[in-house]
Amino acid sequence: MKIIGIIPARYDSSRFPGKPLVDIAGQSMIQRVYSQAKHASSLSEVIVATDDQRIYEHVKSFAGNVMMTSKDHQSGTDRCAEVAANLIGFDVAINIQGDEPFIDPQQIDLLVSCFKNTNTEIATLIRRVESEDELLNENKPKVVLNRKGEAIYFSRQAVPYLRGKKINEWLSHRPYYNHIGIYGYRIDVLHQLTTLPLSDLETMESLEQLRWIDNGYKIQTAISEHSNDAIDTPDDLKHVLNKYFNL
Repeated sequence: MKIIGIIPARYDSSRFPGKPLVDIAGQSMIQRVYSQAKHASSLSEVIVATDDQRIYEHVKSFAGNVMMTSKDHQSGTDRCAEVAANLIGFDVAINIQGDEPFIDPQQIDLLVSCFKNTNTEIATLIRRVESEDELLNENKPKVVLNRKGEAIYFSRQAVPYLRGKKINEWLSHRPYYNHIGIYGYRIDVLHQLTTLPLSDLETMESLEQLRWIDNGYKIQTAISEHSNDAIDTPDDLKHVLNKYFNL
């Protein structure tokens, strides 16, 4: 099985323009993500997918693989699909978030392991919720699983609702899981996903994976114990610099 890791990278982020190029203790964010992904033993190749010439030239400057893609893509999944359509010989694509400079390479390998099951169409990672603050944080989507470990719903709300218990007691009665936004797709499935129309559930929750569930696709999950630090805003960057570098 041949696996490609794809890192979508846009310059025009509404909350943090230019964040792929932001300096993190001497290296850009996109270079740190790329370097971490290259350490994943399961990946045959890693490539950055961007729509911006500045990012393209920067990745070239540190001898990284990069491809220019359309500016019209609505999601990282669409950008990954364009890359996959221009390459041959790969069985699975891993969509690696470009704003997690300290992603653990073992997380990527864990996600890839889901595809040892030939029935796996799409896979993603989850992490057990550890605090009430996490449970109630709408920026950390929750995942509801079936008995096979497949995701049957994602929500920005704390789900499932635990009737008869105060919300500060929920975590002591059952496990809740946050979604970690890294995806894997079989290449044929990835191309199918880009043809699907928007769904009501996706629009309401602003979570693209609900479109896939709405159309009958199955999403296998694997549980990671690693806590990911995504950088969505300048304040997130300050937090990461303090956490990892005491800056």
